[in-house]
Amino acid sequence: MRSLQASDETFRNGLTALIPQLRAFARTLCRNRAEADDLAQDALLKAWNARERFEPGTNLKAWAFMILRNQFYSDRRRAWRSCALDPEQAERTLVAASCPDAGLELDELRRALALLPDEQRESLILVGAGGFSYEEVGEICGVATGTIKSRVSRARTRVEQILAEGAFGEDDVPPALAMDAILAQLGKLTHGAWAA
Repeated sequence: MRSLQASDETFRNGLTALIPQLRAFARTLCRNRAEADDLAQDALLKAWNARERFEPGTNLKAWAFMILRNQFYSDRRRAWRSCALDPEQAERTLVAASCPDAGLELDELRRALALLPDEQRESLILVGAGGFSYEEVGEICGVATGTIKSRVSRARTRVEQILAEGAFGEDDVPPALAMDAILAQLGKLTHGAWAA
């Protein structure tokens, strides 16, 4: 009984440390803060309930991210309509203090990322911003390492092309929210989120 409690405690501590990273990854998938937080919470609950299936010594981060990703695609297959923009998020504003054009540039990047196919955007965010290795992303996404390398390469090329052509279009998110959206998309959270 004591070793089971110690094992649960270790698992809980590891899972708790991943919460900011799971929330950030959920935001890259959902593009809606409330929906992303619900997704992260569901994934954490599933991970906790499946803790007996986790093999100690393996990559807890990749395992938890795979649960979250699978939950997202399961929810997406069941969804029959899209959600409205979160009013709280729409009311918030962030200001780029150091460079007046920084918010516009970030907004252009955010909109360019949104034009990528889901698989390419997901791979680019996990490798480029998340600091995951190609192998870890392959494990998370359930595909070969070479597939991830190909997706990231195509995503980078496409983002460059979209930005060069100015083909990122417009949406309902104000440029002032670009910083928050990019931080959520790219997972650049405080305290070393996305770090291995």
